[in-house]
Amino acid sequence: MSKIKPLIKQALTTLAVESLKLLRFLPLPVIHGLGVFLGLMSYLFNKDHRDHAVRNLKQFGLTNSDADLHKLLFQSTLENSKGALETFAIWFKPHAKVISWVKEVFGWDAVEKALQSGKGVIFLTPHLGCFEITSLYYGSHHPMAVLYRQPRQKWLMPLITNGRERGQITLAPANAQGVKQLLQALKRGEAIGVLPDQAPLEGEGEWAPFFGRPAYTMTLASKLAQKSGAQVFMAFGERLSFGRGYNIHIRAVNAEGIDTPTLLNAEIEHTIKQCPAQYLWMYDRYKVRNQPPPQTL
Repeated sequence: MSKIKPLIKQALTTLAVESLKLLRFLPLPVIHGLGVFLGLMSYLFNKDHRDHAVRNLKQFGLTNSDADLHKLLFQSTLENSKGALETFAIWFKPHAKVISWVKEVFGWDAVEKALQSGKGVIFLTPHLGCFEITSLYYGSHHPMAVLYRQPRQKWLMPLITNGRERGQITLAPANAQGVKQLLQALKRGEAIGVLPDQAPLEGEGEWAPFFGRPAYTMTLASKLAQKSGAQVFMAFGERLSFGRGYNIHIRAVNAEGIDTPTLLNAEIEHTIKQCPAQYLWMYDRYKVRNQPPPQTL
């Protein structure tokens, strides 16, 4: 029996991966339509998920009434389910097809101008909208190193690597070697991408308010900006309705604007408020990860 269980697990994993690969044959409106259906099922029947989201949204104080809160909860549940399916579709579909889904890019001229300084560019992309599309679009034009954290499910790693390392994208692990990789990219005048609202490992962050509640917040982004002199941008991919594609929004931020975790969180909040229904409200922003790797700058 001990030998059979791993074989069954491997078979189920293979089946799951092959099933997800079928998404590459579907057009984006159908993918998002399936996401709406799954989101509706989650909203109606997953009480634990719904209650957790309600607690978060009440804490964040983005709505003025229970009716508005539940409307935002409903919208975000559907959007998050769209996001889950579109991620796999983006990983499996041809690169050119994925890039064609980007309809407009706001703020691109400022990025091109910043690159001329030769000090590099730092993109901070929260868990907002389609955060897979932003790096792939940039990587279709210029080199970029993107920080990532190893997934708990090992079977996801090959999918992440194949799905994200396309165009001129290179993945940098969230450890000392990865930080060195990011600095080297900035020294070459290239771009790097970081999820600024990702809970850092213990010892790698500081406590700062996030929508009125203390959240353990990374210090890596500000250290990279200070050390390199790179231009910092907040960026996110807005998911358009009815599977029409995405608009990418890019906004320049002064390096002093993320000089402390409090200022960084304020910039993240400002970005989220542009499209609150598409934020991943179920992400546990207030946790602290254990076992920090040795990271130095």
